[in-house]
Amino acid sequence: MAIVSIRTYVCILTREVDIAMSISVEKGNNNDIIIRFDYSVERVKKIKLIEGNKYDINKRYWTIPYENKAYNKLITLFKNEEIIVKKNENNSESNYSILNNDIADVIKKAEEELKLKAYSFKTRKSYLEHIKRFLVYSNKRVEELNTVDAREYILYLLDIKNSSSSYASQSISSIKFLFTVVLKRNINEVQLYRPKNDKKLPEVLSYQEVSKILEKTTNLKHRAILFLVYSAGLRVGEVVNLKISDIDSDRMLIHVKQGKGKKDRYTVLSQIALDELRIYAKKYRPEDWLFEGGDGKGHLTERSVQKIFDKACTAARIKKDVSVHTLRHSFATHLLEGGTDLRYIQELLGHSSSKTTEIYTHVTTKSITKIQSPLDRLMARK
Repeated sequence: MAIVSIRTYVCILTREVDIAMSISVEKGNNNDIIIRFDYSVERVKKIKLIEGNKYDINKRYWTIPYENKAYNKLITLFKNEEIIVKKNENNSESNYSILNNDIADVIKKAEEELKLKAYSFKTRKSYLEHIKRFLVYSNKRVEELNTVDAREYILYLLDIKNSSSSYASQSISSIKFLFTVVLKRNINEVQLYRPKNDKKLPEVLSYQEVSKILEKTTNLKHRAILFLVYSAGLRVGEVVNLKISDIDSDRMLIHVKQGKGKKDRYTVLSQIALDELRIYAKKYRPEDWLFEGGDGKGHLTERSVQKIFDKACTAARIKKDVSVHTLRHSFATHLLEGGTDLRYIQELLGHSSSKTTEIYTHVTTKSITKIQSPLDRLMARK
């Protein structure tokens, strides 16, 4: 059975690919697909879920049937890993279509358009991932795609994958970008209704919890990072992109350049955080980036900061579902509870709309804790 409609993507989002960490796929001489990857228990568990899988102990690779069902299952199981498709030069089959440049070309065009429109790196990466998933799921030639395919995919995300409303909404934005900008389709063709956003409140740490996290962070560099994030309400992407010149100790301000939405702003520089920075700088001697990467080239990665925070939370025995961004939420909430005007908090956080900042009025305990529960009043009467 020949595969005539399968799409996949070639690794084009990164300029360099670590083949050892990827899933290598190619057409075998028999009616099968050859799959190679570095061993891991998780990968083996996944490949064994594909019907008709076999392992060649001598050649040390797996095979699955050369058919749509098996290949689509492979794409789904390894969707979070890089799949490198290799064409077998010895195979002269004319309709060899595991490697289909259709999707690769579209992704490349989408990447170019996103860059031309000056979308941030994070947004570009997110849009391209959403577009790839949609194209693979649809399993159709790009010129055959229509609104029905897009609606079906969004329903699949919501009903089958149980994706959040925000995830589905971003997927819709990505698909609309694909249709209107990349494929030059009329906007009327893609009337997709966005699901209502989840009304979730941000998780907030108490003063005591923040104190425990900072106390358990003993590494000077790690302390400086977390002190700065909490004291200034920084996003993780903002703290790693800070340069030494962005710290204005005379005016006690931090200059955040090209934050979310490519906006510059100033936020407060805490004296305590500045003291921590000076201790850190005296030992580490950063030259350009405030927090240099481990190899001395470029700045520290966002993922590294998240690991630092996770380690500190574990040591502090924090049970809440939190991330580095929770320190930013806590910064805003604690300022509000301390009497800082909401308009100033909006400015410090860099929010364009006051409605975004107003969410912190729903998590502050300043007024709520003063309310006595009717149960307490009832028992007091007894």
